[in-house]
Amino acid sequence: MPAYYIGLMSGTSMDGIDAAVVSFDDHSVELHATINLKYPEALRDDLLRAANTPVDEPLEDLDRLDALVGEYFRDAALEALKASGVAAGDITAIGSHGQTVRHHPDAESPFSLQIGNPDVIAGGTGIVTVGDFRSADIAAGGQGAPLVPPFHDWLFGGANRHRAILN
Repeated sequence: MPAYYIGLMSGTSMDGIDAAVVSFDDHSVELHATINLKYPEALRDDLLRAANTPVDEPLEDLDRLDALVGEYFRDAALEALKASGVAAGDITAIGSHGQTVRHHPDAESPFSLQIGNPDVIAGGTGIVTVGDFRSADIAAGGQGAPLVPPFHDWLFGGANRHRAILN
């Protein structure tokens, strides 16, 4: 029996959210639906300002953006779920990358900050939501991308080791 998940991602362009509903079994993955939810222009402007003027960005503005971006991630998850035809009760979990507003893995005190409160997503979907993938990887000396290498090893490992993957 396959396990269903929703993946949520936004990029450094800060133009919107990509959502996918996928299922996994022993060594395969099936894509059931994808959607792209564009950020409204005013929100994108706020996100770009938050990322590009960190010293001038009040903490209250980041808190407001954290909740608001969480609402957009929630909406993207719900739209992808609807497009997939998979019942919410069949989803094992939502993995939310969040929106990166700071990423300094090579700083003297390395860190990365993603906003898009996973509790807002979980509360609005009724689905367990996990986030903050980067922090543990950076604390362990990585660059903050802990999921891609093991996924590629799982999907393309064994006889398929002679591949190049472009991210």
